[in-house]
Amino acid sequence: MALNTDKNLKLYYSIKEVAQMINVSESLLRFWEKEIPQIKPKTTGNNIRQYTDKDIEIIKSVYNLVKVRGFKIAAARKMLHANKQGVDSSARVLESLIGVRAELQELKKHFDYLT
Repeated sequence: MALNTDKNLKLYYSIKEVAQMINVSESLLRFWEKEIPQIKPKTTGNNIRQYTDKDIEIIKSVYNLVKVRGFKIAAARKMLHANKQGVDSSARVLESLIGVRAELQELKKHFDYLT
C-alpha cells in the first residue's frame, strides 16, 4: 500500500499560520474568537492557540461574510448560527471561483504572450 502524500497531515495550526492563510491580522482573529462562539481553537497550558481545519473553515466563512459580503459582525454571527451549511457552501463556492479566475488570468497572460 502506497503512502498518500496528498493528504495534509498537520492537525493544528498556529494563529500566525491561520492569519497568513486567510490574509488577516492575528488581532482580528482574536477579535473574531470573542465575537463568534463557533470559533474555539484549542489552547495549550501557555495559552497558545491551536486551530484545527474545522476552525479554519469557520474563519473562512466569517471572512466571506464580513470582508467579502460586507455584513456586520453581529449579522455574521446570526447567519452562522441560523444557516451554517449555506454559509459554508457559499464560502467554498467563492473560494473556487477565485481560484478559477486566477487560472483564467494566467491563461490570458500566456495567450497574450503568444499573440
